[in-house]
Amino acid sequence: MIGRSSKQKAVSSKQSVAHITNKRGPLDARRSLLTAHRLPLTAAGFTLLELMIVISIIIILASIALPQYQKTIMHTRETVLRDDLYNMRKLLDEYAADKGKLPQSLDDLVTEHYLREIPKDPITDNKDWAVVTGDDPFSSEGGTGVTDVHSASGDASTEGTPYSEW
Repeated sequence: MIGRSSKQKAVSSKQSVAHITNKRGPLDARRSLLTAHRLPLTAAGFTLLELMIVISIIIILASIALPQYQKTIMHTRETVLRDDLYNMRKLLDEYAADKGKLPQSLDDLVTEHYLREIPKDPITDNKDWAVVTGDDPFSSEGGTGVTDVHSASGDASTEGTPYSEW
């Protein structure tokens, strides 16, 4: 062992490296050692062009979806407005039938427990309903009270009619 030549030592070290790193043979071991330190030309990640294409696609999809989303939100608000108006008008009639007179304000519906609270107008996002008062047909003294309720919004609906006429 002591008298080995440098050529024998080199062959011996290559064989031991091949035996440790790769059991397929000395040629495969050399390839794996040489390529282990080099990065491939196609490194992981995206090019600027690929990122710009993806961002463009996302913007196009968002520009298509946003108007539909806004229509859906407006349709939902209009549906809630219709439902609130229907319920409040129904409760005005129930109040008049039960009490024998019309309420003086929407607050009377709350104090007499016909409503828990006055709902918000979904269009204006406030509790500012336009109340219509008129003669009370149930009153023998000719009193007045709330006969109808409308939205206080001056905007037009998607159907083209003003919300205040609903």
